Amino acid sequence: MKFSLEWLKYFLDTEASAAEISAKLNAIGIEVEAIEDPAERFSGFRVAHVLTAAPHPDADKLQVLSVDTGEGDPLQVVCGAPNARAGMKGVLGLPGAVVPVNGMELRKSAIRGVESNGMMCSVRELELGDDHDGIIELPADAPVGMAFAEYNAASPVFDVAITPNRPDCMGVEGVARDLAAAGIGVFKPVRAEPVAGTFPCPVEIRTDDPEGCPAFYGRVIRGVSNGASPDWMQRRLRAAGQRPISALVDITNYLMLAFGRPAHAYDLAKLNGAVVARRAQAGEQVLALNEKTYTLDDSMTVIADDSGVHDIAGIMGGEHSGCSDSTTDVLLEIAYFDPERIGVTGRKLGLSSDARTRFERGVDPAFLDGGLDLLTSLILEICGGEASEVIRAGSPPSEPTVVAYDPALAAKLGGVDIAADEQRRILESLDFVVDDSWQVTAPLRRHDIEGAADIVEEVVRIHGLDKVASVALPRVDGVARPTATPEQLRERKVRRAAAARGLSEAITWSFLPEADADHFADGNGGLWVLENPISEDMKAMRPSLIPGLLAAAKRNADRGADATRLFELGRRYFRGDAGASDERATMGILLAGDKVSRGWANGKAAPFDAYDAKAEAIALLEAAGAPVGNLQVMGEAGPQFHPGQSGTLRLGPKNVLARFGALHPATLEAFDIEGPVMAVELFLDAIPAPKNPGFARAAYAPPALQAVTRDFAFLVDASLPAGDLVRAVKGADKANIVSARVFDVFAGQGVPDGKKSVAVEVVLQPTAKSFTDEEIKAIADKIVTSAAKQGAELRA
Repeated sequence: MKFSLEWLKYFLDTEASAAEISAKLNAIGIEVEAIEDPAERFSGFRVAHVLTAAPHPDADKLQVLSVDTGEGDPLQVVCGAPNARAGMKGVLGLPGAVVPVNGMELRKSAIRGVESNGMMCSVRELELGDDHDGIIELPADAPVGMAFAEYNAASPVFDVAITPNRPDCMGVEGVARDLAAAGIGVFKPVRAEPVAGTFPCPVEIRTDDPEGCPAFYGRVIRGVSNGASPDWMQRRLRAAGQRPISALVDITNYLMLAFGRPAHAYDLAKLNGAVVARRAQAGEQVLALNEKTYTLDDSMTVIADDSGVHDIAGIMGGEHSGCSDSTTDVLLEIAYFDPERIGVTGRKLGLSSDARTRFERGVDPAFLDGGLDLLTSLILEICGGEASEVIRAGSPPSEPTVVAYDPALAAKLGGVDIAADEQRRILESLDFVVDDSWQVTAPLRRHDIEGAADIVEEVVRIHGLDKVASVALPRVDGVARPTATPEQLRERKVRRAAAARGLSEAITWSFLPEADADHFADGNGGLWVLENPISEDMKAMRPSLIPGLLAAAKRNADRGADATRLFELGRRYFRGDAGASDERATMGILLAGDKVSRGWANGKAAPFDAYDAKAEAIALLEAAGAPVGNLQVMGEAGPQFHPGQSGTLRLGPKNVLARFGALHPATLEAFDIEGPVMAVELFLDAIPAPKNPGFARAAYAPPALQAVTRDFAFLVDASLPAGDLVRAVKGADKANIVSARVFDVFAGQGVPDGKKSVAVEVVLQPTAKSFTDEEIKAIADKIVTSAAKQGAELRA
């Protein structure tokens, strides 16, 4: 919201500077986003007197002016304005001045061979309006040589951000009230005397939607003359970013910006029958003042007559009933609309306006008569005319909030000790009523006041948040205790491990299109779907991290990326038992494109495969503290994965720690991405906690004796997973076997059909003494016996 210092001083008697006012506004919770000083924009422009005007010798439409600037000799200026003439007074931009409308710096130059020392300016060039037909003509008594900023009463303009809970400050008067309470000047409330009607209102006014429009007041003024609004009003409206239109329109805008009270004026000649606040009929349409047509439904409140809808209530008026230069009789409307209904209607129509901003936050329900009196007085003063009696349909909310308050709460909740008398002064200066027993009655415009904590907030912010002492939180003596949970520490470890392995971290939305979420739902109790999503593409909460990573990989591929290596730590969401919410910590990994780029050493580019995904899964599970030596590789990675190129990593048959592999071609088609694409999901919540968690690692003690390596080649069924064989070998003698790994797999000549040869390297580690040949043979026999239980036959 914007307003000028001059406008603020209409409601506030103060000598404070713009900087002091800005600092106080920030201190009391009204954030100043910018201060613009028009005097700086008008630097170099001054009131000038045209002494002579002669035709340009080489241009038919140009004149050569002799201009008195109030000091020194007259200046010669070339001007093309048709209204430029000797004897007039206007605004001269001197060399070095910057024209506000386009940022052009004026310089001494020659125009068609004639020297020009500046430029006579139009209204549009100084951003004072849209008129560009000629230069500005000032009154005859304008003092020659005066800086135009001073002559035009240019005043600093504040741009402030009003939080949604403070609709009472959506007008300049409300801001002035807060500043006065904080000690910046004396508040000057502005109210008009009630205007008695001289004839009955000729229009029936009623509300047929008391829920959406509890109160609807109106009156007619006939015999008005709708010309231009006064200069002082236009100046204030421009400071607020409003373009002056006509007196009647400007007066309603002025009431809204000055007092936070939207109102509307209809051309009476364009109305037909009773004017009614009612629900719209489904499918009704209205052409709004923004020249767009909106289709309404029966949840929306409108202002209509016998001919149809004229106004989207509380949001925007209609084009065909607005006031024009020919308007002579007007119907004034001022109403109270339900804030929730206004907000819902605005969102449905995608329509924003200054009126909607105020109504959906909640205007002052006690200011209908006062607002109508001000509106009437301004119209009669500026446009003339005769007012009818007032019609009041319905009644606004009138029950104030009363809070039982204890002044000691300021210290208890606010952290600052404020004298009871000062608290009473602050509250009363904000129009709260405080009785002897500290029952505090909030003004009706303060919709944000609900309890004692809100009263504390008011007192403390006006007293000064900077006066709240900074107090350190208590802490125990000694070394600070760690604050991160085991789950947070685990996530830190896997994040660092993933980055160290060359993966790039991605952060994707927690919301997905329903179709994408359904593809990965896997029957986990159904999806969580938002009733009011940001957009239709963010309607369902993600049951997997893979869809978001797929979208990121597709964007990379569409922009020419040859390879994508992404990971993300986040939560997946699905409905648990009995519809309970369930969210689980998960890590997603995506490998797409080329694993190895083409080159002279390796030839063609090589893509990622399922083994790369498995390697990432095992490495990151190990970083997370999972017992990777006990993991089993099993199938059933899910329908999103290729059944022959995917699997799961489990501790036992039911505890799935990860799934990995190539994504199914149908999944790639659904997400419009070319394959192959490998994916991994680590279910961090399924990793068992360490049995003996400790702050420090155990001391590393290298073995004193050299390890012994033995190789075994087993003939096994071709369908036997090599991991099962390795697990059997390692379990043959846990005291002496420290590791086992497959180093060769062979099938073909010399190997029977349906069989394969698997070679395993086994590492034996002696402890107290070196192994004897007999001890090594005994261990080897155990290995062969254990492998035989898997159907393995020693080959060599």
